[in-house]
Amino acid sequence: MTQTALKTDCAFLENELLDVVRLFESRPLCVTHSFRYAEGIFYNDFDVDGEKRRFSEAAQPKDEVEYKRFERRFAKLGLYEILSEKYARKMPWGALTGIRPTKLAYTEKEAGRDFVSLFRKMGVEEENIALVSEVLKTQEGIYEKKDGNSDLFVSLPFCPTKCSYCSFITAPIDKTRAFLPDYLDCLERELAACGELIGNLRSVYIGGGTPFVLDPPDLERVLKGVAAVRTNGCEYTVEAGRPDVFTEEKLRLLKEYGVTRICINPQSFSDATLARIGRKHTAADLYRAFEMSAKYGFDVNADLIAGLTGESLEEFVFSVKEAVKTGAENITVHCLCLKSGAKLKEECAYLENPLVSSMVSASREILRDAGYLPYYMYRQKYQVGNNENVGWTRPGKACVYNVDIMEEVTDNPAAGANAVSKKVTNGRNRIERFASPKDLKTYIGKIDEIIAKKKSFFGRI
Repeated sequence: MTQTALKTDCAFLENELLDVVRLFESRPLCVTHSFRYAEGIFYNDFDVDGEKRRFSEAAQPKDEVEYKRFERRFAKLGLYEILSEKYARKMPWGALTGIRPTKLAYTEKEAGRDFVSLFRKMGVEEENIALVSEVLKTQEGIYEKKDGNSDLFVSLPFCPTKCSYCSFITAPIDKTRAFLPDYLDCLERELAACGELIGNLRSVYIGGGTPFVLDPPDLERVLKGVAAVRTNGCEYTVEAGRPDVFTEEKLRLLKEYGVTRICINPQSFSDATLARIGRKHTAADLYRAFEMSAKYGFDVNADLIAGLTGESLEEFVFSVKEAVKTGAENITVHCLCLKSGAKLKEECAYLENPLVSSMVSASREILRDAGYLPYYMYRQKYQVGNNENVGWTRPGKACVYNVDIMEEVTDNPAAGANAVSKKVTNGRNRIERFASPKDLKTYIGKIDEIIAKKKSFFGRI
C-alpha cells in the first residue's frame, strides 16, 4: 500500500487530510496543501503528484469554532474532489470522514441550516442522506440534549477467547483470571464513587469484553455494585455476548437485579465463518442462547458484521435473515474495521472487499421489510468499503444508551479499566474526556488516584 507524503501549512489539518487520502485504495505519492482566508473567502491550494488545483468557498463564520469547522470542511472537500477525479471513484459518504454523521446533521439543524444541502455539497450519496433523515426521525422522543443527563458504563474487559477482528483492550479469561478478585474490589469502589457523579440517569450499560464470562458469584458482585447507584426504571443493559458462556443461572441473576436488555453478538450464523474468526461455538449454540433469553423477557440487541474474512454475500444475507427470525428487538449491522490490536490487522494492513456494499444494501432491504427502523449509526476509520454501522430497531424498542452515546449529548461516567468517561456541556458544545488505564494491573494499582481524578473531572471536589 502506497504511503502518501503530505505537507500542509495548517498542522491541525494534517490528520484530517490524511483521513481523506485513506478513503481511497489507490493513493497519491505526494500531497502539498496551503490555506488562507481573505475577505470572506476560504482558499485551499493543492499539489497532488504535480497536479495543482485551487478551491475557493465563500463563508462568514460567526466565531472561532465555526471558522475552524469551515476550514476543515472546505480543505477536505477540495482534496476529496481531486482524488475522486484522479481515481474515478466516489465514496458512499463523500468527503465526510467523521464518525457521527447524525451528530453533524443535528448541529446543522440547531443552527437553522438544512443538513441535506451540506451533505450533498460534501458528496454524500442520496441513499445515505435519506438514511440519516430516517435515523433522526426514529430518535424523536429519545434524543434529548439536556445538561445533567447521564448514562453509566461499566467495563469488564474479559472474554472466553479473542476474535480475530477484535481490537478491544481485552484478553482471554484464562490469562487474566488472577487479576479478577482485585479488579472486582476496585470496580466496587469506583461504582460507589460514581453515585455522586450521576445526574438524571437514563441508562446503565455493562460491557467489555464479555461480562457473561464471569462466574455467577462474580457477576452478582458487579450487579450489586450497580444496584447501589442505579435509578429504578432506567434502561439497564448487559453485554451477554457469546453463547458459550450463557447459563440459566446468569440470566436469572440479571432478571433479579432489574436488567431489561441483553446483547447477544452472533456476528455470523455461518459455522465456517465462526470458526475462521476464532469463535468456539456454533450457530446452533446461538439459537439456544436466543431461546434461553426469550424465557426471561429481555429485550435483545444482536450484532452482525459485514465483510468477515471468507464470508460470501449469500452467507451474510442468511445471517441477517436468521437474526430477524430470532425476534431480536435491535439488530446492528457493522462493517468490518481494521484497527490496531486486532489479529486480522497484523495479517493485513488494508482490506478491500467488493461485497461489503452489496451486503450493506441487502441488510437495509431485509430489515426494512421485516419492520425494523434505523435508529443510530456511526462510522469508523479503516472500515471496509467506507460504509457505516447502523443499529436497527423494532418500533418502540430503541436502545437509549446507544442513542445517547453516539450523539454525545449526556455525561457518561464510566467505571473500570479502559473506561472513558465523558462530561458534556451542551450549552457550550463542549465535550471533555477522562480515560482510565487500559492495563488491568495499572488500573488496580492506581484506583485511589483514578477515583480522586474522576471526582475532580466531574467537579465533585
